[in-house]
Amino acid sequence: MRTPTNRTVKVIPFQHSYSGGDSTPATSSLSRWKEKWNRMKVIDWIEMCIPCSRWIRTYNWREYLQPDLVSGVTVGIMLVPQSMSYAKLAGLQPIYGLYTGLVPIFMYAIFGSSRQLAVGPVALVSLLVSNVLGNVDSSGELYTELAILLSLMVGILECTMGLLRLGWLIRFISHSVISGFTTASAIVIALSQAKYFLGYSVERSSEIIPLVTSIISGADEFSWPPFMMGSTILAIMLIMKHLGKTRKSLRFFRAAGPLTAVVLGTTFVKIFHPSSISLVGNIPQGLPSFSIPKEFGHVKSLIPTTFLITGVAILESVGIAKALAAKNGYELDSNQELFGLGVANIVGSFFSSYPATGSFSRSAVNHESGAKTGLSGIIMGIIICCALLFMTPLFEYIPQCALASIVVSAVIGLVDYEEAMFLWRVDKKDFFLWTVTFATTLFFGIEIGVLVGVGFSLAFVIHESANPHVAVLGRLPGTTVYRNTQQYPEAYTYNGIVIVRIDAPLYFANTSFIKDRLREYEIAVDQCTSRRGPEVERICFVILEMAPVTYVDSSAVQALKELYQEYKSRNIQIAIANPNRDVFLTLSKSGFIDLVGKEWCFVRVHDAVQVCLQYVQTSTASPKTPRMSLYNSTSFSERLNKRLNCKEDLSAADLESGDRERLISTDADPIMQPFLEGKSRK
Repeated sequence: MRTPTNRTVKVIPFQHSYSGGDSTPATSSLSRWKEKWNRMKVIDWIEMCIPCSRWIRTYNWREYLQPDLVSGVTVGIMLVPQSMSYAKLAGLQPIYGLYTGLVPIFMYAIFGSSRQLAVGPVALVSLLVSNVLGNVDSSGELYTELAILLSLMVGILECTMGLLRLGWLIRFISHSVISGFTTASAIVIALSQAKYFLGYSVERSSEIIPLVTSIISGADEFSWPPFMMGSTILAIMLIMKHLGKTRKSLRFFRAAGPLTAVVLGTTFVKIFHPSSISLVGNIPQGLPSFSIPKEFGHVKSLIPTTFLITGVAILESVGIAKALAAKNGYELDSNQELFGLGVANIVGSFFSSYPATGSFSRSAVNHESGAKTGLSGIIMGIIICCALLFMTPLFEYIPQCALASIVVSAVIGLVDYEEAMFLWRVDKKDFFLWTVTFATTLFFGIEIGVLVGVGFSLAFVIHESANPHVAVLGRLPGTTVYRNTQQYPEAYTYNGIVIVRIDAPLYFANTSFIKDRLREYEIAVDQCTSRRGPEVERICFVILEMAPVTYVDSSAVQALKELYQEYKSRNIQIAIANPNRDVFLTLSKSGFIDLVGKEWCFVRVHDAVQVCLQYVQTSTASPKTPRMSLYNSTSFSERLNKRLNCKEDLSAADLESGDRERLISTDADPIMQPFLEGKSRK
């Protein structure tokens, strides 16, 4: 078709290099890492291998020593009773909780990168250990050996993922799944401690129905003394915890709660000697001896729980560590953090510890107490060491209901019902994820709950990826800006032109969906009432705004070629606006740019519309190569400088609007007038 005007349209030249499909690919991540390693100095290698050297080199003794000592002692006092309580939750003797709070703390202080994270036994991991070993007699040696072996396996997996930089895999689990899982787990943990309050045995299970059934069936054996003592201690701890959170002057109450529980319980037992209250009993005195984990024949059965505990470590520990690092103004590498936790668990397994990870409650207290460096963690380890050497005879008289109160007080904070209410208001899909994960974990057990939650989470990710957002764009009146017509109803389209923005990478899973949407939008835009420009009876151009497209694979390229052939058979021309360098190189190497024509690639949607409007004349029009060259035409900046040298009066609004017809030419084109002035041409 003849162009309706002899004037050449001026557009910003497309700057991406084009070499007929033989372009050099973008620098790979492996090459970037190689360059980074080549630039590293000796001190950088030391800091990477031993992260504690970062704060040791810059340690300010006058400014940091006192807060580190205070926070280390505070959390250490909190850790001693908590570690024994969590060991009981895991089905182990209390001494193994103290062992888990000893060696892993020292190892993490050396190899971990967080300066405020408090490592040791935690409630959720203890429940996972108890659950996976539920079929083994907890009083036997095999149970203990398997728990220690689990620590070694978790450490190896954490180190492997840290070295291979695979921590990003856990990002596919949504926060709503984690919240639902931890809430259900907290309820199960609290119910599992009921036996120490009620005075009779309760079935070991990670499902709520067997627990509740066991509690009800044994009600005739109910004992008042442990219930009264446990409830009183729990109430005191909750009050202290609340005061510590709400009043800054009493914030030490939060850390002193577990110690208060132990002191009160032990004092009562020493004075009144109640026979109906069970005690911790004898605890071996001294430090753990070196021993190699055994029972490697059970490795296969422990693999699922190993992955689960590692996932908890990434989500809880690394998440807490990154938040604390941001608050304290230093950078943290999540993969280095994962490696540090792995080393702590591996070395700890040789000294009789079960899996350890970062504790949310203790880390929060450590931060609030003013911890500046990893020295606070070393102080915690020293306090545990002193407890093992000198204080174990006193632990013999600690009531079991007091330790159970410590566990219940800790897990109450994990019940995140506020998150469920928030999700209900904000996003019903995430609320569904939360509810499904919560219900399946509560009624069918931890493993099934996690699998169902992760399965649904991945299903939503895949669904969103395979069904991306695709928008029809229209021009905002008085501007050269093009936006979603559904979001901006005042935006208008042009007769014969469809402008589509694809808000996702193009790959094999979503190409069919995008092709279907393009066909639908072709009809929808043709029926739109808010249109301008020359009257035509059909669509002549489809402009693809590809700025949000970060990646295109071979399947997507093939789909685009098929789409081009389909459009070509109906005399519709495809134009491409603003693809990034990697996408453009892929399209070039595949031959798609040659197929479409490099003259149909534009910097902006606005440029593409200017060219297309020249050819929108009749419903039988067939677009041909436009009368201009993007690669040989004078650049926009050169033409603009020429105008400026001529001392023409250009306002800031003219420069910002990108209206080249105002900046470059004063000729009014009758065909372009509706486009330039935003008026409809009838």
